[in-house]
Amino acid sequence: MPFPTALPTFRIKPAKDAPPLRWGILGTGWIAAKFTESVKVHTRQVIAAVGSRSQDSADRFAREWGVEKAYGSYEALVQAPDLDIIYVATPHGQHHEHALLAIEAGKHVLVEKPIALNHAQAAEMVAAARRKGVFFAEALWTYFLPKFDVFQQVLDAGLIGEIKSVYTEYGEYLPRDHRIFNPSLAGGPLLDLGIYPVSLLTQLLGVPSRVVGLATPDSAGVNGHLAVAMVNDRGAQGTMATTLYGFTPTNAAIVGTTGSIRFTTEFNLPGSFEVWSLDGSARLKYEEPRGAHFEGLYHQATSVAHTIAAGGLESPCRPLESSLDTMTTLDAIRKAVGIDFAEAGLIA
Repeated sequence: MPFPTALPTFRIKPAKDAPPLRWGILGTGWIAAKFTESVKVHTRQVIAAVGSRSQDSADRFAREWGVEKAYGSYEALVQAPDLDIIYVATPHGQHHEHALLAIEAGKHVLVEKPIALNHAQAAEMVAAARRKGVFFAEALWTYFLPKFDVFQQVLDAGLIGEIKSVYTEYGEYLPRDHRIFNPSLAGGPLLDLGIYPVSLLTQLLGVPSRVVGLATPDSAGVNGHLAVAMVNDRGAQGTMATTLYGFTPTNAAIVGTTGSIRFTTEFNLPGSFEVWSLDGSARLKYEEPRGAHFEGLYHQATSVAHTIAAGGLESPCRPLESSLDTMTTLDAIRKAVGIDFAEAGLIA
């Protein structure tokens, strides 16, 4: 196959074209605020209600973000008859409980990443959504971005051939009072930050047949940083490192038999990437400004709205099997490096 002269264009529909849903926000933390801000500015989606464990917290969020209704319990929020979908934005150790609460109330659900603490929890959530006949998806926003639609088209067209190796990492500085240092909230970088490189590795290589790695505990009682290598049944290899001690490039490179892909900004954010021919003599660049949550979170809301309007019950951008496979890989990593959530009483 000759190397192309141009990359495909993204197929993402304009955000304002998405039919509006009435959203309930379950949780009032940082990501709930960022999602609400992005959606309210960029789309016609309606943030109609917010729910919290306390009425005061719900009222404060509603005042700050112009949300019409505030509920002082999660149960009241999911039972509200005028809501179409619940966005679960609580800490990830509570995703299983809160997503099931909304699903059993018959609501469509978009749950923040990671979908759950382990594969068993995630599988129970998926089964419940299918039983109730409601939409359900993991809000791993990277895969809803326009650049990842182009990225997927490059892979589907076979431009870089068979993938042989993938290199990924993600580190960030977080203060000591952040929940990531709390073992009772399944802290440590793996589920908060590592979900991005792990999900990419799993998407490109499948669930690994073997994982080896090293991890170092932090004095707070969580994992501080880790690095792993993995291999699939075809012998393709991937590496991943994540840390909560400082910012890293958050980059990724994919090497195939006929070419390679490298990101020129953080791979998980809006931004650019390049596709190289095998010898590097030909290079194509997908260009867009680097962005962050404000510039990117709304894409998942509009994608979900389009899918639900068309009668779909899971996202083509983040299929449920992809979320389940990622959890399987995360479980394998935790086993390989000795991270045990059961010690904190989080899972059996």
